[in-house]
Amino acid sequence: MSLPAPAAAILPVLMLFASNIFMTFAWYGHLKFPGRALWLVIFLSWGVALFEYLIAVPANRIGHQVFSVAELKTMQEVITLIVFAGFSVLYLKESLNWNHLLGFTLIASGAAVIFLGPIR
Repeated sequence: MSLPAPAAAILPVLMLFASNIFMTFAWYGHLKFPGRALWLVIFLSWGVALFEYLIAVPANRIGHQVFSVAELKTMQEVITLIVFAGFSVLYLKESLNWNHLLGFTLIASGAAVIFLGPIR
């Protein structure tokens, strides 16, 4: 699937956000229900994760038209932190402290270096 460069640059970002929402629910959504049987939450998490894969795989395929694999992975990690922070506060009702925000900022700063390109 080949798309024009602007679409190939923007669509994967949107798709990675969507896939990360599913991934975050698959990995952490069950924490809101600690009384449920582990086998059940594993089964349900796999079902939710299927949708994550159905979005993430094409996102990376499309994104690789304009981004390197390292850039795609870096983008995915930063998106994961953004989605996780919102999920943690809004869904799990856990607060983010200054050290979480500082750590996320340092990770995002490191990610920015990936997009600077090679040093010449």
